[in-house]
Amino acid sequence: MILHVTDVKYLHDYTLYVRFNDGAAGEVDLSAELEGEVFGALKDVSLFKMVNVDPLMQTIVWANGADLAPEFLYDHLRISI
Repeated sequence: MILHVTDVKYLHDYTLYVRFNDGAAGEVDLSAELEGEVFGALKDVSLFKMVNVDPLMQTIVWANGADLAPEFLYDHLRISI
């Protein structure tokens, strides 16, 4: 099965709620990942909050062009019960 993100919601700080096409869902804390030219800009929480699921790429994206692979997000998932 090819992994896709189906839903994302901003929770707090640099933590998102992410749901995948296999039914897995939970929190992903990206606070340790916001480095470099593209991702460093996301330290601005007002920009970080504007996360969306791109329907073509089927992963999360931001207006500044930043995106993360579904597999990366899945590996950092804290499962919700």
